[in-house]
Amino acid sequence: MLKYIALALLLVVALGVALVYSVGMGVFGAQDGRPIEIQGATRPDEVQRASEARVRAAADGVRVPRPKQILFGDFHVHTTISFDAFMISLPSLNGEGAHPPADACDFARYCSALDFWSINDHAESISSPAWQDTIDAVRACNARAGDPLNPDMVSFLGWEWTQVGATPDTHYGHKNVVLPGLADDEIPRRPIGAARALFPFFSSAFARGWLTLSLGAPQRMHTFSGYWAERAREQHCAADVNTRALPGDCVEVAETPAVLFRKLGEWGFDSLVIPHGTTWGFYTPPGSTWDKQLSGALHDPQRQTLLEVYSGHGDSEVYRSFEALAVGDDGEAYCPAPTDDYLPTCWRAGEIIRERCESEGLTEETCAGRAERTRKLAAQAGQQAHLVVVGGEAADWLDAGQCRDCDQPAFNYRPGGSAQYLLALGNFDDDPAAPKRFRLGFISSSDNHYARPGTGFKEKNRRGNTESNVARLGAATGLAAYLRAPVETPESEPRPFDLESSGLSGFQLYEMERQASFFITGGLVATHAEGRSRSDIWDAIKRREVYATSGPRLLLWFDLLNPEGGAGESLPMGGETALGSAPIFQARAVGSFEQKPGCPDYAAAALPQHELERLCKGECYNPSDKRRRITRIEVVRVRPQLRPDEDVATLIDDPWMSFPCTGDDPAGCTFTFTDAEFPYAKRDAVYYVRAYEAPTPGINAGNVNCEYDAEGRCVKVDLCDGADDCLASHEPRAWSSPIYVNFAGPGDDGAAESALASRSASAPVNAATR
Repeated sequence: MLKYIALALLLVVALGVALVYSVGMGVFGAQDGRPIEIQGATRPDEVQRASEARVRAAADGVRVPRPKQILFGDFHVHTTISFDAFMISLPSLNGEGAHPPADACDFARYCSALDFWSINDHAESISSPAWQDTIDAVRACNARAGDPLNPDMVSFLGWEWTQVGATPDTHYGHKNVVLPGLADDEIPRRPIGAARALFPFFSSAFARGWLTLSLGAPQRMHTFSGYWAERAREQHCAADVNTRALPGDCVEVAETPAVLFRKLGEWGFDSLVIPHGTTWGFYTPPGSTWDKQLSGALHDPQRQTLLEVYSGHGDSEVYRSFEALAVGDDGEAYCPAPTDDYLPTCWRAGEIIRERCESEGLTEETCAGRAERTRKLAAQAGQQAHLVVVGGEAADWLDAGQCRDCDQPAFNYRPGGSAQYLLALGNFDDDPAAPKRFRLGFISSSDNHYARPGTGFKEKNRRGNTESNVARLGAATGLAAYLRAPVETPESEPRPFDLESSGLSGFQLYEMERQASFFITGGLVATHAEGRSRSDIWDAIKRREVYATSGPRLLLWFDLLNPEGGAGESLPMGGETALGSAPIFQARAVGSFEQKPGCPDYAAAALPQHELERLCKGECYNPSDKRRRITRIEVVRVRPQLRPDEDVATLIDDPWMSFPCTGDDPAGCTFTFTDAEFPYAKRDAVYYVRAYEAPTPGINAGNVNCEYDAEGRCVKVDLCDGADDCLASHEPRAWSSPIYVNFAGPGDDGAAESALASRSASAPVNAATR
């Protein structure tokens, strides 16, 4: 009898083990987007014609000669193929469920009514079957676009190369790769990632199965198990082998931008590589700059021609000279003192410990010593400075690490990656007389992780149109434990941070809760294109004849009126020329349309009501006939370094000029101006413009929402962690791509420096007309 009981128990155990393993292998789950189910057909022709007519009328109103079409798109979109998007889709993490590539197609076509978009899931989490799913979905979306020469929307294929380094020396950041074509011979057999982004726990079938069953085995968790099982099966590609010779089902990795550019070159067809989040300190180590990425093969001027200056993660445009940490003569990191416009996180760490120490009644000397030690440990911890302080609330950190005078800045702002810093840089390694420089056009995009391209058309639905839902995870249990550090009792002594002994990994290492107050709806890229076709859009992008918006569809033109050899033709934004005389520029801007509530009739006719609610959340791009007013146009001038030791802060004039747009003229405004100093300064210069609309409420526009004391110090914050949209006033805006004007006269570095030193940045020589 005992023998049969033992056999029965053994059978039960074996069946239990088999069940856990089967669940962990995703046997009971179906992967997102299989089969492809695109809902909407081609947008009606009359919608496209009306949009084009409105742009033509606006161009006529500000007297644009021979205007091109202005088309709006989003070059940064994630679906639940991306591991982070998949994780936050799970019900236990307040997720919405599956958002496959087909959702991105329908959202772009009918919810946000874009002219083009690209898919950019993290390459590190794209399995071979998922890559084929992506290709098939983008092709299917494009197949519904109508006439290829005049499509309603163009869908581009791509991915994100997602690199994170632990130190400034090893960090390169995130870059989107976008491909121009969809034919088999225009597509790599596999995307190229920076590293494999698997949580170690999720690589075990038994661990996945046990977790799924422990959460009640909902269907989405079965899909979760299958998602990770599919990726765990694949092996890394062989290193140092030509990418064309590798099999299609291995995981290809490029550890640095140089390797990425080389591998893209081996395929032999065109591609774009677009850096983004360059000031985003959520993952960027303090002290990081872009200096090294202008050296050697780390920059490809043929592929890396655009920069994402604004997204759902904030603004990355402006340079500031503050430091998150500093390095002494001995090579050791130390915590710099706070200034009126910046509070280093490491310094705030010391103050938190001091406050706790004093609340325990300890002596001032003891508490000051603990604060000093905390600052030292926090500086050594770098990106994980906040983990030196044990326990407490996110609000304890006030506005530490943030750019106080920036408009919707990226979290934990890293100015060494800002657009202005990149424009000012020079690399003198190869030829001191002819330094390497970045030549980049400016774009914005959403970086949305819910398959919703172009979410910035209305400031509604913070959950889903931004990434902010991750703040509401509750206790760090279940799956939430993989997205935040464990909750601990506050201590009045600092704790040295050591990665290995901490037991933390992935998102547990970062400030998830404070970050949630910086997620915004994101922006758009606009192109001045000859037509609507794929090649027309791609050609405009390659010319850098593009601009960025913070979400609304402002219309912006920026031209150099007297380019060398122009013969009466102007040079548009993104262009480059050489001049010996003063450049003359013209900027024109027209405001975006006020939005009507809900969705237009054509969207309601194309998508079922439940899809309008699930995907569009009941709101679409739905323009009225009234345009918002442009309030001002600002000009920014950057003079790139003549020597490697020139202080970048002295080379950036922001704003160099500012022109008010008075009245309520819906036709917009136009300004003409010149730089009379240019021929005397005898150095290259870069110019771009920003156009602003009147203030309006925006999601998370207040970031941490500081309450200030009489001395102007932030003493209390109100983080956005509820269900509302956390609206605050902001100014919608657009950024032109720069125009690069090289000095064509005889060089005289001494005269250039003298002119730069003697000029008055507050009173530039200019002529302006409206």
